[in-house]
Amino acid sequence: MTKFVKAICVIAAAAATTVAISAPARSAYPERAIRLIVSFPAGGSSDSITRIVQPFLEKKLGQTVIVENRPGAGGMVAIDYVAKSAPDGYTIAVGGAGALGTNLGLQTMPYDPKKDVVGITGLASSPFILAASNKYKGNTLQDVIASAKAGEKVVIGHGGNGTLMHLTGEMLLQEAKINAILASYRGIAPVMTDLMGGHVDLGIVDPPSAKSALDSKAVKAIAVTSKTRFAGMPDTPTFVEAGLKDFESIGWFGIIAPHGVSQDVVNKLNAAFVEALNDPEIVKRIHMLGSDPMPMSPTEFAAFINSEIVKWGKVVQQAAQKPQ
Repeated sequence: MTKFVKAICVIAAAAATTVAISAPARSAYPERAIRLIVSFPAGGSSDSITRIVQPFLEKKLGQTVIVENRPGAGGMVAIDYVAKSAPDGYTIAVGGAGALGTNLGLQTMPYDPKKDVVGITGLASSPFILAASNKYKGNTLQDVIASAKAGEKVVIGHGGNGTLMHLTGEMLLQEAKINAILASYRGIAPVMTDLMGGHVDLGIVDPPSAKSALDSKAVKAIAVTSKTRFAGMPDTPTFVEAGLKDFESIGWFGIIAPHGVSQDVVNKLNAAFVEALNDPEIVKRIHMLGSDPMPMSPTEFAAFINSEIVKWGKVVQQAAQKPQ
């Protein structure tokens, strides 16, 4: 090797060393607190389950996870906020079915759920309950249907336009061939408050939100929307038993991030949530609320959402409502 070639090699080696020393080390996600936006009010099922999972996530990810409630528009306020956030994994959300696409065609959405967000995993699922105020004279779904067919005013509260609670109400009207007023609230917790206060006769709610009120007899259960009787409420009949053949509606929540977040971040968040949702103590606590954990891979979650969009799209089409 000539002296000239040796000199070039030395210079190149020195330059490479200088670059290696001066280049900042690539930081590992997460470096700071993560904001986990809940699309419904505090006290609702999504909020309760999120707060059960939160401590495990903090331990697993090594950072604070800040739970923040941003209710409104059936969950779309929170999802729109996250969809427009930086795709760095530091702002993610708990979204319900409606805001993640099952109400497409029912409402004008400020974001495209198929393009502007990416799914991380399912969180939890449970059937819905048609619950009634203790002031309500009926005790069965047949009573509700008969009342509506007799021309009496029937008002059913739900957790927000476009939510699965709303669409479950639409399915009830379609399957039972009745008319009723579907009253929109900003989440399930306010529905429960009005049911307990006797300000609304009926409400479509879920077990996590209704359990304490049902246990204390502050409200009464009329029927559940699972195809077979729900294990947490074995004495409550199903809509199917009331004569609505094949009626089934299962509520669910999932974790999303803005579109464009790196696959590495998606995978890390997925791993943390899935491990949490398989933790025996967390599973037990979610079951106590009347829900089932719903861990999925990002691919499985995307496929699940698409299947739900197809199912509920038929209900939306029959509802004959124009985008608002």
